[in-house]
Amino acid sequence: MKNTSKIIVLIVICFLLTSCYSIRLRSINGTPQPDPLSNRDDYYRNMEVVEVDTVIKIDMTSKDFTYLIKETDKCKTGKLHTVEFKNTFGGSLLSMVTFGKKRKMKIKYVCMKPAN
Repeated sequence: MKNTSKIIVLIVICFLLTSCYSIRLRSINGTPQPDPLSNRDDYYRNMEVVEVDTVIKIDMTSKDFTYLIKETDKCKTGKLHTVEFKNTFGGSLLSMVTFGKKRKMKIKYVCMKPAN
């Protein structure tokens, strides 16, 4: 009985460690949109960051999902400089419970600075 509970705890810990990750993609061309009023101390220091935290619904037959970036006040060019996608344990759990129909997304992106 004690060995079984140890194995279950070990499997849960391994799942927790592998289910939380962050992926960042950055362009080497262009300049990020600056934000002089930002007081961040992380990677996005002095950049205007747009954060999206949402749950998307995907049909069982669909294999992909497209999120469109438009020209707005926060993204004047509509072009991306940096994109970060973060997966959390809660997001993995939601996807597992709904058999992949719902997925929690945490995305941060920085637009490119408009050319002068």
